[in-house]
Amino acid sequence: MGVSTHTLADYSSSVAPARLFQAFCFDAQNFMPKAVPDFVKSVDVIQGEPGSVGSIRQVNFPEGRPFKYAKNRIDEVDAGKFYSKYTTIEGDVLGENKECAVYEVKFEPKGDGCHYTMVVHYHTKGDYVVKEDDIAAGKQNIKKLFNAVEHYLTANPDLYA
Repeated sequence: MGVSTHTLADYSSSVAPARLFQAFCFDAQNFMPKAVPDFVKSVDVIQGEPGSVGSIRQVNFPEGRPFKYAKNRIDEVDAGKFYSKYTTIEGDVLGENKECAVYEVKFEPKGDGCHYTMVVHYHTKGDYVVKEDDIAAGKQNIKKLFNAVEHYLTANPDLYA
């Protein structure tokens, strides 16, 4: 098994880190299907309290998306530092050649907004190497999703304020 690490997101936002952290990490099961239905059909909490360490949630994607679902386990949460680490443990998003994907998400305060980073560690089967096209597609999808979330929160300034 090999591990390859890639930065999928590294950009600034005018939205406060606490609001983005709440939307992405603690209230995804309610927020995502409403705010970004083109990206997320539903989020089912399979185990534990939403956003807590050890909890598992299944993200279901809408028709027309390249994947059906991803099952994610929350591994670490530091609400004070707006940091979360989770592992995709199941789903067609892993394809045939990945055991799992570990994501580290951080929203660092910056002025009135924040700086957002997402790093992924792909744990691959055998000597498989993740293709650059797949990484580029992941970056593009994350950017589109983030922009849509940012737009929704900007249009709804009282949400998670």
